[in-house]
Amino acid sequence: MSDRYDTSGSPEGQFQPGSDDRVLLNRLGINDPQEMEDLEFDRLVQCQRELFDDLSMDQQITVNDLCDWHRRWLGSVYDWAGNYRTVTMSRDGFPFAAVPQLPRLMQDFERKYLQVYTPCHAMNRDELVEAMAICHVEFIVIHPFRDGNGRLGRLLATVMALQAGMPVLDFEPIEKDKGRYIEAIHAGHTGDYEPMKRVFSEVLDFSLQQTSRNESSE
Repeated sequence: MSDRYDTSGSPEGQFQPGSDDRVLLNRLGINDPQEMEDLEFDRLVQCQRELFDDLSMDQQITVNDLCDWHRRWLGSVYDWAGNYRTVTMSRDGFPFAAVPQLPRLMQDFERKYLQVYTPCHAMNRDELVEAMAICHVEFIVIHPFRDGNGRLGRLLATVMALQAGMPVLDFEPIEKDKGRYIEAIHAGHTGDYEPMKRVFSEVLDFSLQQTSRNESSE
């Protein structure tokens, strides 16, 4: 069983032969976890580059966009890329949304959050932080896809930041303290977004600092 998620039986729950249940069944026959991790990273970088080149500052983001981004990123790797999951999932004892509820929950996510908080071009810093934090929590709690939800949630936040005139986000503060990030997800699930707002405030400040350093060194 994968050390990332618990799943019920389903084709999406199958693992690549020879991977010791550590790599999901994929189109490329990859059974080495590190090789798959590297490939997914490279594909995400490529997807982001293409997406940012085509990004419209006044585009309202939709759930169809999220499905399209997921498909563009992982479509050459997994058959289910871009489609809502068909397996029940949990992580660290936290159950994600039930499969039958996913279409309705994603419609609600678009109506209550994406339509309210995007596009972000007219937002100031505090408004942007709040928008990113709330959208991120609500997306992660739903966990609509079989894999890649966290990274896609970060991509959504980065697109929102770019719309607001901010730099590409650097999520190193989250990587350094994942426990705090998980706690912020749990708090957000109860309606308390303040912990995640603090997380994204640090991410934004760190990203601005990194951008400033890079520009000064050129």
